This record gives sequence, structure tokens and C-alpha cells, in this order.
Amino acid sequence: MSTSAPASGTTGIELEIGGMTCASCAMRIEKKLNKLDGITATVNYATEKAKVTVPDGYDAAALIAEVEKTGYTAALPAPKNVKGVVEQDGEHSDPELDSLRTRLIVTVLLTIPVIAMAMVPAFQFTYWQWASLALAAPVIVWGALPFHRAAWTNLKHGAATMDTLISMGTSAAFLWSLYALFFGTAGTPGMVHPFEFTLAPSDGAANIYLEVGAGVTMFILAGRYFEKRSKRQAGAALRALLELGAKEVAVLRDGVETKIPVEDLHVGDEFIVRPGEKIATDGIVTSGTSAVDASMLTGESVPVEVGEGDAVTGATVNAGGRLVIRATRIGSDTQLAQMAQLVEDAQTGKAEVQRLADRISGVFVPIVIVIAVVALGGWLGAGFPVAAAFTAAVAVLVIACPCALGLATPTALLVGTGRGAQMGVLIKGPEVLESTRKVDTVVLDKTGTVTSGKMTLVDVVLEPGNDRAELLRLAGALEDASEHPIAQAIAKGATQEAGILAAVEGFANIEGKGVQGVVDGRAVIVGRESLLAEWSQKLSREVASAKARAESEGKTVVAVGWDGQARGILVVADTVKPTSAEAIAQLKAIGLTPVLLTGDNEAVARQIALEVGIEEVIAEVLPQDKVEVITRLQSEGRVVAMIGDGVNDAPALAQADLGLAMGTGTDVAIEASDITLVRGDLRSAVDAIRLSRKTLSTIKTNLFWAFAYNVAAIPVAALGLLNPMLAGAAMALSSVFVVGNSLRLRGFKSITR
Repeated sequence: MSTSAPASGTTGIELEIGGMTCASCAMRIEKKLNKLDGITATVNYATEKAKVTVPDGYDAAALIAEVEKTGYTAALPAPKNVKGVVEQDGEHSDPELDSLRTRLIVTVLLTIPVIAMAMVPAFQFTYWQWASLALAAPVIVWGALPFHRAAWTNLKHGAATMDTLISMGTSAAFLWSLYALFFGTAGTPGMVHPFEFTLAPSDGAANIYLEVGAGVTMFILAGRYFEKRSKRQAGAALRALLELGAKEVAVLRDGVETKIPVEDLHVGDEFIVRPGEKIATDGIVTSGTSAVDASMLTGESVPVEVGEGDAVTGATVNAGGRLVIRATRIGSDTQLAQMAQLVEDAQTGKAEVQRLADRISGVFVPIVIVIAVVALGGWLGAGFPVAAAFTAAVAVLVIACPCALGLATPTALLVGTGRGAQMGVLIKGPEVLESTRKVDTVVLDKTGTVTSGKMTLVDVVLEPGNDRAELLRLAGALEDASEHPIAQAIAKGATQEAGILAAVEGFANIEGKGVQGVVDGRAVIVGRESLLAEWSQKLSREVASAKARAESEGKTVVAVGWDGQARGILVVADTVKPTSAEAIAQLKAIGLTPVLLTGDNEAVARQIALEVGIEEVIAEVLPQDKVEVITRLQSEGRVVAMIGDGVNDAPALAQADLGLAMGTGTDVAIEASDITLVRGDLRSAVDAIRLSRKTLSTIKTNLFWAFAYNVAAIPVAALGLLNPMLAGAAMALSSVFVVGNSLRLRGFKSITR
């Protein structure tokens, strides 16, 4: 189980980190913070944030100062408004991305001619090498300035990162070219520099490597730019989620209606929502009835009927009448903000595979520098020209940049959790991904998960000679005057089928038995069979048999009579959700064994299981015993996922290897789970598991590519078989591959429905 709550006596602080350029940077900051007493920190390179757990009362300024000592910047996040949204200057404002784009465009325009002249002898006019210098110098000095600056900062603190490799490689290429131009023979008019994939012995002073410095800078800047842009795109779902809320609200204060910004709304304020308007925040309806369209949050297309006393969620749309709502939660406490926080927490966390990558990145750079020095010394010691030795060393420095390694996990998590949010699947933490891969058994709570959790009129059985519409109209009218859930289910079903219900006179509730009253001049009784028997109204043998059959299936039966005769029965039941059978089939298709777990009797459970296609049933289980059932299944060697929605499911959700809570359920269940299914549709569980597995698969593919690439490429470069320019291109393309592979998750779709 994953958890994001800090331990008792501690506080969680989030910091925005600036200046990081690779996973090594994140690792270094993380180590620095974790050395402080009582501090536990996790730094994420992709989100550029640090999650720090500190003792209560700890000064955040001390953390910021510690980060700044390592050569990076840190700041507390900007305050969020009532919707939980960080205010920004503009909708698409990102100064860092804009600056990077400008630097990349200038670099591309200057570098392409340099590479073209170096690679195509036909373009090498008389003084082409000096033109290359004029074009490449701004690229290597100004274009690569972020790398040089970061490398210098790291050097001052006795550290080496990916930027150290880039700065060393480009600077070495540039300085060698200056030497060859001014002190060697490379500056001679008419000098030709053919493009070669493999190296040949030469005196070194006749060759320039300006295309290497400029090309590497261009490719890495391009990789950084697309990486930065992809991170912004990956967070688009989260930003869209946060921006769903209303901007203004009509609040009632001292009986006067006033338009105010949503940010000024307080808990306890009553506000008005007219048809077509968004509900400003979570609250309780105090006046009015309407239908609320919650599709933007839940994906459900059918509006939900609400009336006085019903809870409503902020950002949903009032599709019917005028409502007066009392605000119960604002700001970060609203369901919308909490949903967004779940996504953000998942994106900030680290899976175990990422921790491995971080550890490797932390020691990778020094090892690469040693290999480059050894390669240089080895080539020189073997009697090869300085140029050959230099080129091999530069190739090692460039090819080994751990950029792809640092991006492998964070980008996949960003895109995967963002796509999940769009689909109504909220993944609480990246550790969840590991669990979904191993799960082989899924335990489903019955009520509210497989079934709707609401009583519904499912059948009407008439005594001979009676009219169905009349029975529904009379019984529905009487039940409509009762507040009992079964009565309300009958009244709702009767209204849907028979239309407007008649008025009731002399209504009386006979406790524990039923209700009676006069409808259209008829004395109507609705309730237990024993209540009708007291008035000498008995069911026929056929109807009594139908009643017994329905009750054996776990359904509730209500008898109806008037004018001295029993007229029929109404059957009420918690119906199976229309999509449950399809969801069970999909769970089986992805290799999971479904188990139905319920407190209902065996017969009811078997009937529901048969209807949806579940073979294994565990029934008549007390709420407190559900944990024991999960534990027993785990002791049998199974890896168990649990899907539930109620308070009584929370302990089992926590015990399971993977807990999935229906978003229509209780806050306690949602808090105890790993994944929240916003729509309350069981098919979302299939989407959640498939998406989690796909995200984990993407992470592993990314990591394999990054590891295999470095392991294979470094020896090739050290042996002088790889041109430095091609090494730079390959290194940058590896990062682009990782980002591109992660972005494929944006196209993840549900199984065809």
C-alpha cells in the first residue's frame, strides 16, 4: 500500500527546485537534504519538485538554504486559489520554455550550415573553416551556456553531472579546433575536411571539430526543449482538471444576492446556482430541486437528480432548476482539488525502478570521466595521433550523458497518470504500478461495486383481472408520501412508468409493516403480506409463489391491496450495474480471477455472481471479517486486488496488495485505496489495471533502452569507432526516444465498449 500522509509529529513541505538538468542533479539535492536530522526528502527531476517530511515547526527557509548551498534554487510553491489552482501570469506562460525555444532556434540556424560544410566536401569553399568558426562560436559559447554554467556550479561543489560531460565535450572540441586553426594547418586556405565515420591516423592539427561542439549542443538543446515541452503536455490533463471550476459565484449574504469571485467564498456561505451554471464548490442543497450534470468529473452522461439535503460537487453543471447551496468545502478540501492532488502526488513519487536509476546516475558521471581519461591515455600510449585519441575521448563524454536514464521513469509516470485522470482513473502513487503487474486475483464487494447500491423497482406481479398501470399509480402515490428507501424506490419506478401520481389522503405509517391511505377514493394498503392479511386480503397461490421465488433471490417484496382485495406485489432489489458483466469478462481477459465478497446470504450472492459471470463467491462475511478473507487469499499465494466503495471496505482495501475504490463511494474507502475509479463504473477497474501495467511496461522499456544504450555505446566510442558528432546525435535521440515512448501513453484507450 502507498501512502502520502506524513507520520504523526511531522509535516510535509513541497519545494519547487530550479536549475536541475538531469537525474544526477536530483540525486545530489536529495542526498543533501536527507543528511539533515529528522528530514526525509524525495526530489523528482521531471516535476522539478521536492517532497520533504520535516518535524513539526521546522523552518522551510532552512531547507531552501540547504538546496541553494548545492548550487540550485528552491522556493515554496505559489499559493493556490479556491479551486486549488496556482495562479499564473498567462494561460501558457512558461518563461523557461520560451527561453529554451529561442536558444534552440538560434542554435539550429547557426549549426546546420556548420554541419553541412563539415559533412559535404562540395560545400567546403576556400575559407569555409573560418565561416564555420564564426557560426559555431556563438553556439558553443552562448547556446551551450546553460551546460557550462551548471558544470561550473557543480565543480565548485565538488560534483560532476551530465552537464559536466556536455560542457567538457563541447569545450574540448571547440578549443581543439581553435588550436588547429591558429597553430596548426587547419586554417590553410582550401583545406578539405571529409566526413568520416571511422577514425584514421593523422597529425590532429589539420582537423577541426566545430561541427562536433555545435552539433552536440544543438541535439542536446533539442532534447531538452522537447523534454520540457513534453512535461508540460503531460501535465495538461491535471491543469484541465483544475480549471474546470467556476470563476464567479452568486452568494447570499443577509438575504442579498451578490456576485463575488469564487476565491472569496467561505464555508457556510449560501450561494445560488441557476440552470446552466457551474456549481462553485462542494456543498449541500438547502433549497430547490434540479438535475446536475457531473459528466466532466465522472464521465456519466445521465444527470443526477438532487434536492434539499443532497450533496453536490463543485465544477458540476446545474442542468435543471434553481438551487440554493450551502458551501461545505472550499479550496484544497474540495473533491476537484483532492482529485488533482492525487494526480500530482502520483507524478511526484518514485517507483522502485526509478530509485535504481537514480542510484546509478549518481555514480555514472565520475565513472564516465574516468573512462574518457583512460581512453585518451590508451590511444596516446598506443602511439596513435593526438586527434584520434582526443576524438575517442570526446565521443565517450558525449555518448554517456545519462539524460535518457533520468527521463525513463518520470516522463512515463507524468503521461500515464495524466491520461488516467482524463479517463477517471486516479493513481495515488507510482508504487501502485508494481502491484498491478503481479495481481492475479480481484476481490469485488457486491453492494455499490457490482450492483448499483440503490433499491430499484424491478418487477410487478398482478392478481388476475388487475391493471398494471393502475396498481403502480395507486401504490406509487402512497409510497411517495413515505421517506423509506424502499418506498422511494417504488415511487420513483411508478412515476417513470405510470406518470404523475395521485394525491394521498389520510396517510398513515404502520411501523414495521407498511403504509395505508386513501388514493382516488380507494383505501390502499402497501406493505408486508401480513399487513394485508390483517385486512383479510390474501395473495393467490400463483402470486405467493412468485413472492417466495423473488425473496429466495434476495429481493424485497411488497404486497398491494385495496377495496378488500390483494391486487399484486411489487419486487424491489439492488440491481446489477449494466456494465458489471462486461467488466468481469474484461477482468478475466487480462488474466485475473474475480471473487465476489459480500455480507449477503449465499443465495443472493450466488444469484448476482451467476448474472455477472463470477464463479468464486464468499458470502455472509461480516464487515470486520473482510480483512481476514483478504489475508487468507494472500496466504494461499495469491496477489490480491480489492475493489470496494464503503466504509466497511476500507480495512480490506488497505490490506489488499492493490486497493481500488469506486469514486462514488465514501471518503474513507477512497483514502484507503491505491487507485480511485471516479466514474463508479467497474469497467474503470480494467482500465486502471491495464493503464498501470502499460505505464510500468513503458518505464521498463525506457530503462532498458537507456541502460543498453550506454553499456553498448561507451566501449564503441572508447575504441574510436564512433564519430563524436554522431555520438551527440545518438545521445540526444535516445532522450527523444524515451520521451516519445512515454508520450505514446497519451493514446491509451479503454477496451472497446
